[in-house]
Amino acid sequence: MAIPLMNLSDCYKEIYDEVMKKIKFLIDNTQFIGGEEVDKFETEFAEYCNVKYAIACGNGTDALTFALKALDIGYGDTVITVPNTFIATSEAITSVGASVDFVDIDEETYTMDPEKLKDYIKRNIHKKNIKAVIPVHLYGQMADMEQIMGIAQEFDLKVIEDAAQAHGSKYKEKGPGAYGDVATFSFYPGKNLGAFGDAGAIITNDAVLARKIKMLSNHGRIEKYIHEMEGFNSRLDSIQAAVLRIKLKHLDYWNDKRIENAMYYNELLGQCNLITPKVVNDCKHVYHLYVVRINDRDTVKEELLKENIYTGIHYPVPLHLQPAYKYLGYSEGDFPISEKVSKEIISLPMWPELEKETIKSICDTITRIISKLKS
Repeated sequence: MAIPLMNLSDCYKEIYDEVMKKIKFLIDNTQFIGGEEVDKFETEFAEYCNVKYAIACGNGTDALTFALKALDIGYGDTVITVPNTFIATSEAITSVGASVDFVDIDEETYTMDPEKLKDYIKRNIHKKNIKAVIPVHLYGQMADMEQIMGIAQEFDLKVIEDAAQAHGSKYKEKGPGAYGDVATFSFYPGKNLGAFGDAGAIITNDAVLARKIKMLSNHGRIEKYIHEMEGFNSRLDSIQAAVLRIKLKHLDYWNDKRIENAMYYNELLGQCNLITPKVVNDCKHVYHLYVVRINDRDTVKEELLKENIYTGIHYPVPLHLQPAYKYLGYSEGDFPISEKVSKEIISLPMWPELEKETIKSICDTITRIISKLKS
């Protein structure tokens, strides 16, 4: 029997009746866009994140775009992020007219290296109009926000936390949104908190930013037909909000199950010739993905597939080497840590309901494959 990278159906079994009842109610009452479900989700998600404001939108990419625009970042500005992220992070930057540039990552956490960030700013502060930094909370673990915020304050930079993979994560007891000017989320179905389609949100403690983001997501208006600016059509559907409200009540439990599964993986793979995830002290890693590093990764991946074990690579080609960013003039060797780990990382099956026997089978197979490759 095949083992998928993730299984979205298991969690729906326990909430199926509640979800279907709510969807039927919304259909029967023709409540499809905005309304009470969206308002309640925004309130509940803000409370969950321990911030003052949450603004729902159509997807995580739009969330990043609205955050940048609300911070008045655009043409002539430079925004710094990391090369080992999904292209949505950099797309949002260039979509508002700003220039994207990269700093390398910490080899243990795969998140932005604060020292490399500071070095980049010092070298470029007089050449580029650096306005903001987007640290990416990756695989379920937050970046080193204490150091990043210190650097941002020193150089008067705005901070947008890309928390698309960090629902419920913590850095020193604080979650996304507690550090930066804003934090953005994707609720793509495979996320720890996933909708039944595309959905996103922006969180902040700044009332002015929250109002501006709210307008940007809904044609530049708060009041119907009174448009204070040109905006976008990126409203959250009521059905998606209802699904997210139901699932939000289970998020902490599901995250705890992911952590439990990760610990079991760590135990079984501890003596294997690979690198398991590093969790920084005082951090809560919620394991959106369980990512290990293996020599001869591609061969291991192929051998696992022969055993009907599906895996992923997040991400195989760093952004600075993507054809889309050839114009930046980077080449192989410019961000050595991102390049190195991109050749070694592999995402193993992970979801809350993943059974221990299945994890053991996966680990036994990996151990056997690696032993065979060494002999």
